[in-house]
Amino acid sequence: MSELIEIKETQERVILAAVQTGSGEDAKSCLEELGELVKTAGAAVAGTVIQNRENIHPGTYLGKGKIEEIREMIWETEATGVVCDDELTPAQMRNLEEALEIKIMDRTMVILDIFASRANTREGKIQVELAQLKYRAARLVGLRSSLSRLGGGIGTRGPGEKKLEMDRRLIHERIGQLKAELRDVERHRTLQRQQRQRSHVMTAAIVGYTNAGKSTLLNRLTSAGILAEDKLFATLDPTTRNLQLPGGQQILLTDTVGFIRKLPHHLIEAFQSTLEEARYCDIILHVVDCSNPQMDMQMHVVYDTLKQLEVKDKVMITLFNKIDRLDGEMMVKDLSADYQVKLSAKTGEGIDELLETLEMVLRSRKIYLEKTYAYSEAGQIQLIRRYGELLSEDYEEDGIRVRAYVPAELYSRLMEPGGPRH
Repeated sequence: MSELIEIKETQERVILAAVQTGSGEDAKSCLEELGELVKTAGAAVAGTVIQNRENIHPGTYLGKGKIEEIREMIWETEATGVVCDDELTPAQMRNLEEALEIKIMDRTMVILDIFASRANTREGKIQVELAQLKYRAARLVGLRSSLSRLGGGIGTRGPGEKKLEMDRRLIHERIGQLKAELRDVERHRTLQRQQRQRSHVMTAAIVGYTNAGKSTLLNRLTSAGILAEDKLFATLDPTTRNLQLPGGQQILLTDTVGFIRKLPHHLIEAFQSTLEEARYCDIILHVVDCSNPQMDMQMHVVYDTLKQLEVKDKVMITLFNKIDRLDGEMMVKDLSADYQVKLSAKTGEGIDELLETLEMVLRSRKIYLEKTYAYSEAGQIQLIRRYGELLSEDYEEDGIRVRAYVPAELYSRLMEPGGPRH
């Protein structure tokens, strides 16, 4: 009887490399995050290298001495590739591949790879492929020599090898097709947004650094059933859910893709329509992992990305999440926020305070209404229930006495004799 041979895919083992420049970010913490990204992409970290230089080497990213050091490390650790913490130019990638005779990747390639494996919706898949092809189009000349050696692993998911081998003209044709498809999706999203605006329901976008706990929060508030893993970019496709607050008011919550430092500009361009949810919402819920030592840097990245997206003049509620992971009381503050809440999306601690804050914000955007409606106009009270916050209704001889908070755009019509016409 013949034995079954188990074929196991060998896990990629990569060496991480970063350059610490005088004015740059802390390379050590950047590499720790890159290590998390690499693990999320399915590879193992075989070693790390940091070089202190005034500037990144224009031709090879690293200096000659460090390249020699990596060559020895490759031999010792049996590494299958090297990942650099910055986006490499085609020349840097080609020169490093020639010097080290191994697969070279950069941070952007790893992030694009994770996005490719996470996209589930049509829109997500279009956006990822568009970002990948734009990245590859710019590197087609630099990649030419290494195409034949690309045999699976990070950087090969998504469009796949056959698309890598397309010439520049075909790639640009495909980019054109994807942009047209994305415009269709954007039109659909705009229609949805307009319908929501007509329904007078306020919206909140949940933003934050990747793995801050956005999906866990949405699941806690609305039982959305979204995948919530302790991984970077665990969810990619935006989800919108309705949340009914204790006082009866309703708000729509949209989970957005996580932000990260050095987020590739191709991705920001490709995910513009998804990230635009933050631009058109009424409230921003900024989820911060307060148990992370890099909390301040992560908050800065989120604010910087929101600025790039031209998100401004929004009510900002900062949620200091994961307080269950803290040993004692911790002083946390966000001077850019209008409101701040400490909570744990995992245990539910602080959720009541968040709901109270949301009710307060929603109420502040509405107008107080006090009116007696004739019994023949009782249907208008249903409108108040649906779009406003009904505080009391008293049935008296001359009609129904109502006290409520209603959207500003409905107030004048609700005050008209005979009620609003719609």
